[in-house]
Order: sequence, then C-alpha cells, then structure tokens
Amino acid sequence: MRVLLVCERADTLQLVEDRLQSEFTLLSCTADAPELDQHAQRAALIALEVNVRERDCALIGTLKAAVRSPILALLHNASDGLLSAALAAGADDFVLLPSGAGELPARVRACFRARSRPSAEQEPTSDALLELTRTLVSSLDFQEILYILVSRVAAVIDVDRVSIVLAPGDDSLGVVVAASDDEKLTNLRIDLAKYPEIRHVLKSRATLAIHDVDHHPLLDEVRRSVAGAGLSALTLVPIVWEGHSMGVLFVRARTRRGALSPHQRRFCEVLANATAIALRNARVLQSLREETERDMSARADAERRLSTLKRYADLLASAADGLAAFEPDGRLLFANPAAHTMLGFEPDAYLGRTLWELFPPDSRLQMMQLRKQIAGGEHPHDLDIVLQRRNGESIVINGSFAALAGTEGAVLLSFRDVTEERRVRDELVETRNFLESLIDASVDAIVAARMDGTIVLFNKGAQRLYGYGAEEAIGMMSSRALYPGDGAREVMRMLRSNGHGGPGRLEPVRIEAVDRKGTIFPISLTAAIIYEGGRATATFGIFTDLRERVRVEQQLAQAQEKLATSEKQALVAELAGATAHELNQPLTSVMGYAELLLRRLPEESQIRRGAEVIHREAERMAEIVRKIGKLTRYETKSYVGEQRILDLDRGSSDDGSGVGGGSGTGSGSGSQGGGA
Repeated sequence: MRVLLVCERADTLQLVEDRLQSEFTLLSCTADAPELDQHAQRAALIALEVNVRERDCALIGTLKAAVRSPILALLHNASDGLLSAALAAGADDFVLLPSGAGELPARVRACFRARSRPSAEQEPTSDALLELTRTLVSSLDFQEILYILVSRVAAVIDVDRVSIVLAPGDDSLGVVVAASDDEKLTNLRIDLAKYPEIRHVLKSRATLAIHDVDHHPLLDEVRRSVAGAGLSALTLVPIVWEGHSMGVLFVRARTRRGALSPHQRRFCEVLANATAIALRNARVLQSLREETERDMSARADAERRLSTLKRYADLLASAADGLAAFEPDGRLLFANPAAHTMLGFEPDAYLGRTLWELFPPDSRLQMMQLRKQIAGGEHPHDLDIVLQRRNGESIVINGSFAALAGTEGAVLLSFRDVTEERRVRDELVETRNFLESLIDASVDAIVAARMDGTIVLFNKGAQRLYGYGAEEAIGMMSSRALYPGDGAREVMRMLRSNGHGGPGRLEPVRIEAVDRKGTIFPISLTAAIIYEGGRATATFGIFTDLRERVRVEQQLAQAQEKLATSEKQALVAELAGATAHELNQPLTSVMGYAELLLRRLPEESQIRRGAEVIHREAERMAEIVRKIGKLTRYETKSYVGEQRILDLDRGSSDDGSGVGGGSGTGSGSGSQGGGA
C-alpha cells in the first residue's frame, strides 16, 4: 500500500519514515509542493503533519474533497483545540508524536480497515450502481436509458437535478441529452460560453466540486446569471472515453447539503465511466447498423447494376481493347479478358477494388484530377494514364471514358497498352532534342529544305551567316534565296551528277552565296539528298563561310609578292655593288691615261682629239658606274619591242626609300673620274 507523508519538519518526516518504511510504500512532499495533488491521487492513505490550526486544517478539507483516501493527522500535542479542529476538518484518525514503535503502523492499518468496510451510506449506492450498470447494458431505447440513469442518480444521492451534457464537437456547443427533472427534455442545445464549469471539466477531464456557487472564482464571469437560480453546490463528473471528453454528468443542489460526500462522488464517477462505455457502444452499434445498411444497399444496387451490365458482357468479352466498367466513385463492376491480361488480374479479382487503387503513388495528382472530372460528369478521351499491374509493374494505357447507357451512372473505360509505344516515342523525342541541340551548337550553317525548296531547318549558324531569323526562314523562304542567280539550280545539278561524290552527294565545293543585305560571298558547301523509301524527300547542306579564308589567302599572296620583290631588290643591290667595284678599276686607268695624253699633246694635234673623245666617254662610263653603285630599287623600262631592261635612273634616284649598299664604291669612282 502507498502512503503519502505531508510533513514540514525534517525530524517528523524521519520519525514517520522509520516507523512505516518496512511495511508500506512511502511518498513524501511538503504542503506547498506542486506535486502534492498528483501524489495525493496515487496514495491509499495520507499522513499529514498538523502544526498550524488554520493552514493545516484547511489543507485537510481540501484533500478530503479531492481524494477518497483516508487522512491520518500527525500531531505533536493536542492543546488549543488542534486535535478537534483536525477531526472537524475531515481527518479520519490521529496520532500524537512521538508515539510507541508499533502505534503508528497500527493506526495506518486501522484506517485502511475502516475505509474498506461498507458504511450505511455506501450500501444503497452500491445497490443502485449495480442496478444502473445493468440498465446501461439493457435492450431498452437508449434515450430512455439515459433518463432512467439521471433520475435514479438524483434519487440515490438526494439532489435536486442530475443531467447529462454531451459535447459532440469543440467546447463551444453542448447538448443536454437527459435531465432527471424533465423526462421529455432531450437534445437541448446550450452555449458552453455560459457554462465555464462545464468547459473546465471537459478540458481538465477531472471531477469538479463547487461547494459554494456564490463565491467560487470559476463562476465569476457568469455570476449574475446564476445568482437568481438558487443554486448552492455543483458537482461535475467528466464522461471520458480513451482520453477524450465526451461530456459531463452534471449534479446540482439548491442547498448546502447537496455537496457530495466522497463516496457519493465516487459513485457518480463510476457511473460516468459506465455511461461513457455505453455511449461509445451505442455510437459503435449505430455506426455498424448504418454501415451494414449501406453495405446491403450498395450490394443490392451493385447486383442490380451487374444484372444490367450482363447484357454487355458477351459483346465486350471478345474485344481486343481492355474494357472496364466502374461506378462514379471508382468501384469496379466488371472487366473483360483483355483488361485482365493487361492489368495482371484474374477474372473477378478486381471485385471490391476501385479504379483509383490501380494508380501508383507518383500518379496521385492525375488520379485526383480524373476523379474530379468524372464526379463532375466529364468523360475524357484519348488520355494517357499510368496504372500499376497486380505485380507492381507500371504500365501506360491510352484510355477513353464514356457513360454507360442504362446503368444509372456507370462509366466505361476502354483502353490499350501503349507502354512500349510511349517508351519508343520518348526515346525518339530525346534523340531529336539531342540532334537539335547538336545542330544549333554547330558553328557552320546547316539548312534543310523540301524538294520544292521550302526551308524546314535553319540553325543558329545559318542565322548568323545569312542574317535571317529562324521564324523568317522556316516554312517561309526558299533555298533559292541563299544563292545568287541560278546558284541553287547549279547545286542541284551537281547533287544529281556523278562527278561530285556520286548521285545524291555533294563533296565540299567552293561556290558563292548571298545574304540578306545582298552581299555575295564565297562559301564551301557539303550537301546531300535525303531519301525515304527510295524517294527523294529533302535536301540538306552544311555551309562554311570562306570570307575569312579568302582574306587570309589574299594577304598571303601579297606577302609572297612583297617577299619576291624584296629578294629582287636585294639581288640588284648586291649585283650593282659588285659591278661598280669591278668596273671602277679599269675605268680609272683609262681616264688616267687619257688625261695624261691631253696634257702632253698640242692643241692642234689629231691625236689630241682622239684623247678628248676617250676622256669624255670614260667620264660618261664613270657616271653610269656611279648610278649602278647607287641602285636600291628594282625598276624597269621598255627597251626593244616588249623587252624590258633595268632603269638605272629610277632605280638609283634618291627620292625613293632604298638601301645604299654599293653606293660608296660608285661615288668613289665618280670622284676619281671627275678629278682626273
């Protein structure tokens, strides 16, 4: 047995524990501890130390009203009326401490024995409890049972009124289903905002005893409304099932004698628990009856529908497509053999199932949309649906829904398995998307056209090359606009000939193209004809812009030409230097000897005139040698017919930019000749 020790003094607690711990299970706390109420509910007896008359006796009264356990008062002396006050407050027995070693355990055992013997008050309530529990399980009308219950309780515990208030939903609405003073009262709706005591019990699921209605703080908000009712005491017992408050057993008294004794309150609590079970059973029984009636009605309706559908069975059995009929709520009525094969069900294995159960979890959104459509009278056609076979494998069906005439709302689903078709289609779409991405990513222009020339493909490279947008070209332009003049005709001629890679193929060939602005530019074209079933259906070409390549080729040719000219100029300069150097030697000697003759021959001598001619021609030759020595550029002039010779004057002039290689030798010979 569990004993709760409520002691303020440590020496008292130690003394009581020493006397009781060998025989009883002990709990301990102080009078103001928050866990006092919790421990008191669990204890079979409460041993409470009484030191202060007002405080400790008030605690005895509070505990007496809250629990059914006997209370043993622990006193250190019996002076000043402390013992009388403790007994008057409700203590069942007392012990003066310190007591003999065996007195305290004996007093505890005596309290247990006294409480276990039925009193004169207990006997009639025990008989009434047995009677009422039998009534709750009787076959009478349940409304009549509730009235018998509350009227009998009111008579047994001698109060003015007992009623049962149920709370079917939240705590805003209550329904009085039975009252002891009014047999005809039933299902009276009340606003629970006006009954804070009922809301409190529904929320706490604990018995509430109000001994003084006029001063209890819980009723402050409705004090005016209860002031004229003449009420003195209220007791509200929760009707609880599986932790949920179903309602309250409401006991009202107009005089203070209406405050219930602990045994009467226990009687009401046991009866409230039995009422909760009875209410629950009544609800379950009613629910089962309603469900059974619905099932029987549904079965009869289904049999009636099936009899109507039987006339379709022979017709649908041989159909190659899957056919299934179902109710608007999705319940399957029948399916033909093709449907059994596709979905993996044995004949009649679908009965009791719904169409919606065949949808896998990842198709839930489509299932909800389809249910909504059918419930609204819509019947979609040509719809791809993912269903789950009996073995868990998913398949794709293409189905159409239609109302089945003469069947009161039944819907017929006709479908075929398109799983493989959709897989192939998805692969083709994926391949097409990949190729489109590849074509669009190409730097070169790629264009495809039907055999009449209408463009059907115009990638981003083509848009950059020609300046047309895809929306302007595809389906709107002819491939002839991509070439100047009869360029398109020439391309087709080459495609069909044998000389450019064979019929239907065109190996890279250099031709001209024309862009949106009319600019003609060179391209390299690779093309082919597309055949389907041996018939030419389209052409495609890959266009490479050659403008940059041509520009580079031109720059290269110019560079090569400049290099050749530079090489000639270098050769001329080297040859001129060598020639001037070699000619200066003999020319100097000729001029020297000619001057010597002119000095020695008389003026009138015939030989002197010959020497003058030699000297003059030698100077002329020296001038030519000087020009040769100053050659820096390769310049030519006409000579005889179309022949051209080196132009010494232009090649050796100082107005151009040239190197002076060999000019020193030429200048030297000239100076020498001039000075001779």
